[in-house]
Amino acid sequence: MPPLYLGKEERRLYIRATLKEDHTQRIQNKPEATEAKFKKLRKSFFQFFRGTALLYYRDYAGIDHNLPVVFTIGDVHPGNFGVMPNSDNVPFFSVNDFDEAYFAPFSWDIRRGATGFWLSARENGHSKKKCRKIVRAFVTGYMNGLREFSRDDREKFFQYRIDNSPKRIKKLLENSLESRAEFLKEKISLKKRRFKVSDEIVPYTQHIKKFQKIVDTYVEENEISIPRGDEEYFRVEDVAVKKGSGTASLGLDRFWVLIRGESATGDDCRILEMKQARTSALSGLVPKTDYDDMNNRKSARQIVKAHRVHLAGGDIFYGYAQRQGKMYLVRERSPYKDDIDLDELSGKTFKKYARICGKALSQTHARSDEDAGLSVENAEESILGSIICDVFVDDMVRFAGSSAQRVIDDHALFVKDFDLGVFQLVGS
Repeated sequence: MPPLYLGKEERRLYIRATLKEDHTQRIQNKPEATEAKFKKLRKSFFQFFRGTALLYYRDYAGIDHNLPVVFTIGDVHPGNFGVMPNSDNVPFFSVNDFDEAYFAPFSWDIRRGATGFWLSARENGHSKKKCRKIVRAFVTGYMNGLREFSRDDREKFFQYRIDNSPKRIKKLLENSLESRAEFLKEKISLKKRRFKVSDEIVPYTQHIKKFQKIVDTYVEENEISIPRGDEEYFRVEDVAVKKGSGTASLGLDRFWVLIRGESATGDDCRILEMKQARTSALSGLVPKTDYDDMNNRKSARQIVKAHRVHLAGGDIFYGYAQRQGKMYLVRERSPYKDDIDLDELSGKTFKKYARICGKALSQTHARSDEDAGLSVENAEESILGSIICDVFVDDMVRFAGSSAQRVIDDHALFVKDFDLGVFQLVGS
């Protein structure tokens, strides 16, 4: 029986058990950080949704087996779209989190995204009527994007940049612009080339030599190009432990590695972020497909592949690395990293944002064909041919309402358990 049909008391115990199971490794290795995550989940039902993907996906295991398979993002919601650097080191807007990437029916991304937009809008004070309109804008934006990309091959090169973005996204991109020197001054001492100590940045300088070996291997295995053939470019200058980042990834290892830039001045250094990877929450829950062998359990490699498939001209530093038997995702901690302030969006602006995110998602699916290893020549046409668009949009809006209410109810049960001390992992 799917767990969404459990009675209230059984559901409460199920939530308790699932969250503990999902965080077993973190509880053993970093109980303080894991407890900090649980505290964050308590604050709001949207944060709870973001940090409990396994709980969400187990409710819908095996559904939509008749729909076309794509390389899904796996964790679509309004907080996982934002600004990042492209291959020309210019900011652009798109999906920016691939940690749950998995080959699955395309609708899994739409369902998760629709639920996320409903929850975020509801949490920011919008009525249920407005939530429905925002979700409809997201799904409609997705459908319109698929139609647009089906007419030509624009999915292969299209990017939302400052010169071609809608007003709201253009403003976000403009606000993200910051000189590398100014960005670095906030994080490091330029003369010493050392990270500045704070509550979130803990020095790990004594391990520079070990991380140099890790970085050298990362450059080689991911075929990262060295600018202008500069052999000193990836020289490790400093290392720090990064705390307090993310929601779903709280409690996992995360390091910042400062590497030398193209000059010796220090103001063009780059910060590489190494974040411990984990198996996608979709693992073992998607319907059986012809692509099961492509769902690589080496999670970091799967994430890197998703980044390269989903984005046109993404971060040139995106890759994977290994440390002490663990897999890590590597990417540049860019000065351009930025995302939307959801609590500042009016209902009208939220709709516009949702529509843009829907189109951005449609591009990732349109790119999930032969380049991703699928046998489908044109993913967008395959998706459009599998559904009646108006019916699908309406279905997703209704699904979002019921799914969001389940999350809200689950969060209330979680809060009761949290306040009882069920998730207290360290001594008070």
